[in-house]
Amino acid sequence: MAKRARTSSRRKRIAVGKPPRKKPAVAQRAPATIADLVRHAVRRLRAAKLVFAHGTTDPAAEAAFLVGEALGLPPERFNASSRARVGAARRDKACELIAERIRTRKPAAYLVRKAYIQGVPFYVDERVIVPRSYLGELLAGDLFADDGFALIAPGKVRRVLDLCTGSGCLAILAAMRFPAAAVDAVELSEDALAVARINVAQHGLETRVRLWRGDLYAPLGAARYDLILANPPYVDASGMAGLPPECLHEPRLALDGGADGLAIVRRIIAEAPQHLTEAGGLLCEVGRGRAAIEQAFARTRFLWLDTEESTGEVFWIDAKGLS
Repeated sequence: MAKRARTSSRRKRIAVGKPPRKKPAVAQRAPATIADLVRHAVRRLRAAKLVFAHGTTDPAAEAAFLVGEALGLPPERFNASSRARVGAARRDKACELIAERIRTRKPAAYLVRKAYIQGVPFYVDERVIVPRSYLGELLAGDLFADDGFALIAPGKVRRVLDLCTGSGCLAILAAMRFPAAAVDAVELSEDALAVARINVAQHGLETRVRLWRGDLYAPLGAARYDLILANPPYVDASGMAGLPPECLHEPRLALDGGADGLAIVRRIIAEAPQHLTEAGGLLCEVGRGRAAIEQAFARTRFLWLDTEESTGEVFWIDAKGLS
């Protein structure tokens, strides 16, 4: 018994003794290179569980965008794996942007006042939806090529109409794609038109892109076009009710498509025949509205087009198909 008691006492002394000394914490070093800064940004953005749907699709792409803008490097000159060292001022600016993105949940484009479509920069702020249309990719692709399969040969496009133009990005891309064409762009929001004017001026297209304020085709009279582009509001009621915080910073007018998301789309299709040339066509983005559109226009044959990131969210229909 005595031996057992001594053992118990010894264990007790160990249990109540001083805890082992902790090693001093190692101070985390500030990101020194571009690659370090991007990795730091990715970790923070991923941990914050943000939503990425405004020109970037994941934390890595958004980190590269924010760091690149902080360093003054456009996408074509930015290398996220670069070992180039970053000065303290630029590093601090990038870290502040990352922190603001997490704190406010604002789309990154609003923080830097810039968005890119097909590598082309556009000014944006909270007066317009952040541009992210699939139509930009289609305009730049083979669907409007001079050879092979094409919806319309570029040389035959003389007049283009961009409905619900917002920041004016699609109208500007169309003017670049079809250098012989005059472009009309219509927008209901005066605030959005103010942003579009900035972009048209920055790209030096004041003589080729005309901006109109009005409700779809209303300000255009009897004008007809070889190509009508439309990226209208198409979020349905359930989608509007479940918008992530990032989207709540965008103008509701640019998102809300009514109960089924197609209130504006139906009008665009129905009135298009009065504004297309005989060889013209309508290219329109509708999100998840394909089934509802095909039901509403059961006798109309739509050509559904896919992009790198979408399937069946954009349709093409020519003037003959609409009539």
